[in-house]
Order: sequence, then structure tokens, then C-alpha cells
Amino acid sequence: MATDLDIADQIVETVARWVDNEVVPNASTFELADEFPDAMVEQMKAFGLFGCVIPEQYGGLGLDHITYARLIEEISRGFMSLGGVLNSHLIVCTMILRFGTEAQRERWLPDLCSGETRAAFSLSEHDAGSDAKAMTCRAVPDGKDYVINGTKMWVTNGERARIVALMAKTPDDRVTCFIIEKDPGTDFENITFQKVEKLGYRGLETMEMTYVDQRVPAENMLGDLAGMGRGLNAALSALELGRINIAARAVGVARASFEAAMAYAQQRETFGKKIYDHQVIAFKLADMATKLEAARLMCHSAARKLDEGIRADLEAGMAKLFCSETAAELAFEAMRIHGGNGYTSEYPVERYYRDAPLMIIGEGTSEIQKMVIARQLLDKYRVD
Repeated sequence: MATDLDIADQIVETVARWVDNEVVPNASTFELADEFPDAMVEQMKAFGLFGCVIPEQYGGLGLDHITYARLIEEISRGFMSLGGVLNSHLIVCTMILRFGTEAQRERWLPDLCSGETRAAFSLSEHDAGSDAKAMTCRAVPDGKDYVINGTKMWVTNGERARIVALMAKTPDDRVTCFIIEKDPGTDFENITFQKVEKLGYRGLETMEMTYVDQRVPAENMLGDLAGMGRGLNAALSALELGRINIAARAVGVARASFEAAMAYAQQRETFGKKIYDHQVIAFKLADMATKLEAARLMCHSAARKLDEGIRADLEAGMAKLFCSETAAELAFEAMRIHGGNGYTSEYPVERYYRDAPLMIIGEGTSEIQKMVIARQLLDKYRVD
């Protein structure tokens, strides 16, 4: 159901004001120090954003996906990493909502929606990212438990999460999702943690997590016994939301890049005039503004498809592809417009430049998106 536009506008405007007042002035400090922005995350909890697309009956706000995309754009223009805090969390919430039993929804979703319980999504491994079926993580039944062995990579929120939605192969070689319940931190039972150092997307932990004979109750299989072998279905279904998040984050970074370049071009002078008055710079900014608007429209189009209750693989893939590539292009152009200043940490454009590649890689690389799009196009336009 579509969110009332007046209510949606009020929520987005409230978050936008907070971004202007609290996030934008402080984002570079946290990002350069690679320090987790606790106060910002607490405010996102207060806004109800950790359950924003989950129905009210489970403690969420029940917002539509277009409103969600608008919120993620606003947050990410201030600090892209904050959009990542929400992304992995809401992917897991969506998996539980769509594929969990009613008992599991009632058990986990209320605390997830409040943000008191944080969630991490754990699919990728060192040699199994895009090729998820190549995973080697195993779950073997033992009495009333399953025993997990394997190493997972790129686990956003891994340290602070209380719940990890982990994909592992059962003895029949099918991928099944298990909900691992743990304490926040980097010391829990038979799980070891290693932080991954990154070019960008800083201020938020990305973890390698290794499980050695870690026990999980059989009742924590997502969907109970009906969930056996449905892990990839659950993950890929929820990744539609993840790709809309990535697209919206990319729009946020592209917007921040454009707005920084636009402001700088009206302040910086060369050869006796503002650099905006040089046609080469004005035309560059015109191209940037056009591509930014196109990216936003594609993102909203994919979100609208999801709101209609229709599978949005094609639209979400297109949006993720176009928006992420646009973010990278606009971040680079903004740096060029800033000249030498853009290469320093005094200006935020160097952060946008380092953050943008994450959107090209995360939730399926651009190359994988093209494969998904091409496959969908053949189904849609097949000639008999």
C-alpha cells in the first residue's frame, strides 16, 4: 500500500533536516577516523528507520519503497555508510517477513524494527560472491541443532549484530538460511571475527566471520523445516530491496557530488571569473544534473514496481547498474571541478570518490547486473 504523500513528505523532510544539521557537518570526522557514528545510529532508531518498510503489526512503520528510497538518498548524501547500516538489517528483516514462520516473525521482528536488535546478512565467502552456489559453509544436523563450519566475508554489521542471517549448505547440498543469535562484539562462542579494512565505506564495520563447530538450534532455520533448501530464494528475493537501497545510496552520493561541484563552481575564480562562467564547466554540470535526475527516476521506478507487489529483478537491476555507475562518474567529475582541492580531505568530494565504487560492487557487480538484465530481457522479448 502506498504511503500517504503528505506523511511521506513530512518524514523525509524531518530526516533531511537532521542530515543537514547533524550528519553533513560530522560525517568526514567519523569516516576519516573509521569510527562508528553511534549517536547518528541512535537517532535513526528514534526515527523508526530500522523497521521502516516492515508492517506496523510487527513494530515497523509500514512505509512504501519509494519513501524508503527517498529516505536512503537523503541519509546517503550526508554519509553513505549510514545507508549501509540500514541495508543489511532490512534485508534480513525482509527475509524473515517473507520466508519466516509466523512464530519467527513475532519472535524477531519487533526488536529488529526498534533497532534494539541489529541484523547482519551473510551470504558471500572468499570464493563465493556472485557465484553464491559455490559456497563451502556447511550446516550438519546433530540432534536438535545444526553445526556450522565455514568462513563468511563482507559481513556488514557483523560486530554489532545480535542476529546473523547465514546461508549454508546442508548435507543434501542445498542452501538453507539459519538465524544465528549472538551477542554484539567480536568474542562469541565458536565464532571468530576479523575486520576488513576498506578504501571507502568507512565508519561501519565489514567483517570476516569464521564458524568452527558453532551450534544453532534447528528451530532457527528460516521458515522451519519448510525453509530447507530455500536459502537462496529468500536471499535473492530480499536483495531486490537491497538493490533499491544501493541505487538510492548511489543517488545520494551522486547528488552530494553534484551539489558540492555546483557550489564550488560558483565560488572558485580563474582568469577573472567564476569557473561556472566557463562554458566547459557549465556544460559539465549540466550533464551531471541530467544524469542525477535520470538516476533518481530509475530508482523510484524500481521502488514503485516493488510497491505493486511485482518481482522487480529487471527494474532493480537496471536501477542499481545505472545509479551506481552514475555515482562513480559524478564523484570523479566533482573532483575534477575542484581541481587540486578535490584531492584533499579538506573537501568531502574525495570521500564521495572513495565511496562510489562500493555501489558498483555491492549487491552484485555491474557485470552481474548486466547478466541479470540480459536474461530478463530475453524472457520479456523472446521471439518464437
